[in-house]
Amino acid sequence: MLNIADTLHRWCREVRPFALATVVHVSGSAPLPVGTALAVDTDGTAVGSISGGCVEAAVYELCRHVLAHGGPPARAGFGYSDDDAFAVGLTCGGEIEVLVQCVEPAAEPHLVAALEAVLAGRPTAVAHIVDGPDELVGHTLHVPGEGPHDGTLGSGSDYRQVVAQSRALLRVGRTARIEVGGDTATCPRNLTVLVHTHASRPRMLIFGAVDFAAALSQAGRFLGYRVTVCDARPVFTTRARFPYADEIVTDWPHRYLAATETDARTAVCVLTHDAKFDIPLLRLALTLPVGYVGAMGSRRTHEHRIDLLREAGISQDQLARLRSPIGLDLGARTPEETAISITAEIIAHANRGTGLPLSHGTGPIHRPAQPLPDLVAPTP
Repeated sequence: MLNIADTLHRWCREVRPFALATVVHVSGSAPLPVGTALAVDTDGTAVGSISGGCVEAAVYELCRHVLAHGGPPARAGFGYSDDDAFAVGLTCGGEIEVLVQCVEPAAEPHLVAALEAVLAGRPTAVAHIVDGPDELVGHTLHVPGEGPHDGTLGSGSDYRQVVAQSRALLRVGRTARIEVGGDTATCPRNLTVLVHTHASRPRMLIFGAVDFAAALSQAGRFLGYRVTVCDARPVFTTRARFPYADEIVTDWPHRYLAATETDARTAVCVLTHDAKFDIPLLRLALTLPVGYVGAMGSRRTHEHRIDLLREAGISQDQLARLRSPIGLDLGARTPEETAISITAEIIAHANRGTGLPLSHGTGPIHRPAQPLPDLVAPTP
């Protein structure tokens, strides 16, 4: 639902009831991920999308029906129909399950607070029961990045587990389903909860104030990264040269990296190909739990760099994390083409993609989300 937070917030402020259709399950090559939503207000105004157009009309009518007649949330499943080419379904061949519920803003002030947090850019999560006892399905809980949670999942629900799992998902920026309950000591009823997350933007740290960095900062900004360009040479670290960077830093790269905040979504891109900058920086970067580390340079530069990193004490397992020469083989030559090559590799690495042409593969185009690790230990 957070994909349409601006409109939902306005409707909530106007105390305007609306029907909310949420993708709660995806299998195969479905066009949009779980958590994506479409909403329809009492005037018939629609916002959002749950399939990219394939089944929007059918979901719209279901929303109108739920708004007009009330009652518990309704479910609908959509897949590809081989028997009838004109049947309502997904032309991409996947399957989705949609939950449609009526939302009365006056009864859910915590939802207004969650939407306000999203619009203000603050990390926040909304835990949404999508499967379980009929009287609980559709209930939501606002879990901010900091501070107490608000809302209700219904009597007897395991708030502690849901809050802990929601905050763990928020830390890694993942919207996902979690299973809770089944424990007579806490929550005897099994619940499936869809945790919608709005995390802070992931970081792209670009080291080396070169022309390639200018193009990469623009591509990174387009992809939603908070982009920092860092170089020790003040003559090159200017706003005029990097208008798309969120932050421009004049400092030794390894010193800045040691002092700044990183996480598992951070991409570190080293573009200086100068050993006096690269080696101290990469020696540190390869020991940090960041998502991606890439370094620019020729094959010869790469081989020399690997030798120097080994001499600096970097292990083979740590060296295996280094993407060098940086980027996918797209035949890129210009800074702009190289930026696409680098960002394509970052996307493929994050999603465990192959980087091969889709025409050379088989199976679903849209891969299912990778299994989540055990995010938190069970609450005692």
